[in-house]
Amino acid sequence: MLAYFTLLFLGSTFAQVILPGKCPAVSVKSDFDVQQYIGRWFEQRRYFAIFQFGLQCVTATYSANNNGTVNIVNQGTYPLIGVKPSITGLAYAKTAEKAKLSVIFPSLPVHVEGSYWILDTDYISYAVVWSCTNISFISVRFAWILTRERHIPDDILEKAYKVLDKYKINKWLFLKTDQTNCPTN
Repeated sequence: MLAYFTLLFLGSTFAQVILPGKCPAVSVKSDFDVQQYIGRWFEQRRYFAIFQFGLQCVTATYSANNNGTVNIVNQGTYPLIGVKPSITGLAYAKTAEKAKLSVIFPSLPVHVEGSYWILDTDYISYAVVWSCTNISFISVRFAWILTRERHIPDDILEKAYKVLDKYKINKWLFLKTDQTNCPTN
């Protein structure tokens, strides 16, 4: 029983959305190419996370390592207090499905391996990223819509929403990430 509450606590501490029921069945991008995915992405939408409350100008930058792993640098800005936090992590494919990545952020106090599944991307304009874990009768869900440009036209966002609709992932839970008045670097 203690293990169950520990998992529930860790899930709710780092989770973005906790919902009743199991994770929906999804497929990842079958022909995923990590070399095309590397580079800078701008967060356009995300599920709520307490550790991102008030965070603006969020970016994720990926770079490939020689051993097949991917370095991750997530950055953002808390404009009201002038702080620009960042966190560095590592991603790698654990299965033959290359779009099903596992991630770890060594600087976090608890080293929990998370999933980072690329449901779809065209590499040049958008990516839809998903993570879901079943814990008993609930599921812990993470979701992001990333784009290559800080400001995007509506048709790019619609492409991402179609992916979410395909898997019946709730797009109404997304929050818009503020990408205005951001530093240029």
